[in-house]
Amino acid sequence: MARIIVTADPAAEPRRSPPTNDAKVLLDERVTSIHLADGHAAEQLVERLAWAVTDAEAAEDRRPALAR
Repeated sequence: MARIIVTADPAAEPRRSPPTNDAKVLLDERVTSIHLADGHAAEQLVERLAWAVTDAEAAEDRRPALAR
């Protein structure tokens, strides 16, 4: 089954020693063709994706300048 996962850019995360893979997941959704079967369902999926992308961008913007 297909899956959409949105996280803030790990390359933009502050460097850690040792490195970790604990980026905050903003969207983790299983998707099927039914999500694209009609306009309404597709619009809802795209809306959830847009929210997650916006949240990821905001999370990256909130990082301290030195971590960039």
